[in-house]
Amino acid sequence: MLPMPTSPGNRVRSCTMIDLPVQSEFAVNELFLSLGISSWKPALAALLLPPVPWIVLILLGAWLLRQRRPVGWLLVVPACATLWLGSTSAVGEMLTRALLPPVSALQPADLARLKQANSARTGESAIVVLGGGRETLAPEYGVSNLTPRAMARLRYGLWLSRETGIPLAYSGGVGFGVSGGAPEAEIAGRIAAQEFGRPIKWLETRSRDTRENANIMIGILRNAGVRHVVVVSHGWHMPRAMHAFEEAVRAGPGEIALTAAPMGLALPIETPWLRWLPSNEGQERVRTVLREWIGRLSGA
Repeated sequence: MLPMPTSPGNRVRSCTMIDLPVQSEFAVNELFLSLGISSWKPALAALLLPPVPWIVLILLGAWLLRQRRPVGWLLVVPACATLWLGSTSAVGEMLTRALLPPVSALQPADLARLKQANSARTGESAIVVLGGGRETLAPEYGVSNLTPRAMARLRYGLWLSRETGIPLAYSGGVGFGVSGGAPEAEIAGRIAAQEFGRPIKWLETRSRDTRENANIMIGILRNAGVRHVVVVSHGWHMPRAMHAFEEAVRAGPGEIALTAAPMGLALPIETPWLRWLPSNEGQERVRTVLREWIGRLSGA
């Protein structure tokens, strides 16, 4: 169901998802910003996420084996088991269900209502694609490029724009801990125009994370008279993205309705026993879910 008209007591509504509250006291992101160490965020995430914690436990256990063999084995064996399980798609799917709010894709009826609403109020809606990463130089093309994750988001946003007639926006800068090269939104704009023949109406090139995506993009769209925003991102990222957009809407004047348009929801087709074997896909899913969970707790 698409957002219903908002009222003063209920300024933002989102569809196709259940949003869980994020506690403001965990706003570690704000602390990083106030201390001027935002560029440390990628390094900190890399240290907190698997496999680094399990490798540390294995090394500690190996050191203890020389002096306290039972204690050493109590560290080594569970760490090795967790290292194995933490690289499987089965555990990744379990963590997704346990740690992230469920989301569902827009249905044909939702698309029809979006198209109808846009026809009735031309210029009041926008589809916002959130950046997913860039390649400063793709040698095969000789220019900068989007990562596969960002490209998938752009493709879905373009398809959604074509199906509903709603103009498209792309939000993405250069990210924390990265310098040089064209902003991600500029790359997306070039690809959309040259390869898909669909220019992007709004390109936001300054944001470095999800919160900045929301804050800057909502400001741009509010000034453009937009009153309904359809947010496009991967399903695992959508809860945090919607929370950031809701906060951005509340921080400014006027009412803007929000609709979640998650993508990338398909599960890999594997035989049951393969799901319990380590794989690149399994490790990536586990890391992604844990990163999103930590991001929500920290207020990022």
